[in-house]
Amino acid sequence: MDGRAGRVYRSRMDSPIDFFFDFSSPYSYIANEWVDAVAARHGRTVRRHAILLGATFQAAELKSPVSYPIKREYSLRDFARSARFEGLPFQLPEPFPQSTQNAARLFWWLHDTESPAAAARWATAGLRAVFARGTALQDTAALQALATDQGIAPAAAEAVWSDPLWKARLKRANDEAIAAGVFGAPFFIVEAEPFWGNDRRPQIERWLQEGPF
Repeated sequence: MDGRAGRVYRSRMDSPIDFFFDFSSPYSYIANEWVDAVAARHGRTVRRHAILLGATFQAAELKSPVSYPIKREYSLRDFARSARFEGLPFQLPEPFPQSTQNAARLFWWLHDTESPAAAARWATAGLRAVFARGTALQDTAALQALATDQGIAPAAAEAVWSDPLWKARLKRANDEAIAAGVFGAPFFIVEAEPFWGNDRRPQIERWLQEGPF
């Protein structure tokens, strides 16, 4: 292997898995529980991106599956079945779907002012709150309670999600995701290769193990 090829190979092997998620996405909750372990098995890290599905749906001229009566009952059934398959607790929040922009703004605040690891912990706490316990994070009191559990004062949390700076940061994350071709969640990009959906796990594993196929 010549020097340039070796550098390219090492660069590929060191690249993180980009993981795009929405706090309102049941499949994002499930994927968030396995993506770090998959990455670790292959010497990778995970780079999380909190986004809003509504923004990606609008850009792609799509709607949520639960917006269609013929798909809604199947989707609701599959959310729970997919969680059971992974051995995860599942409780659909009420209402569903719900607005999660404030939780996402807090994610980016933690990401940019503290660390990506702190933001990842918030992502896990938020997704588990929504889909393991049925917490409605669009409710201010519920979101403040979760923030308190994570060591964030309620007033500080509200100040963050009300701040134009963090509103703009989330909008930038949405715009960047759309520019990268993201149209749903969970969405993964591995070495510029896109994978959409929790059910892409076997393909991601093979890609990381063997390279392009």
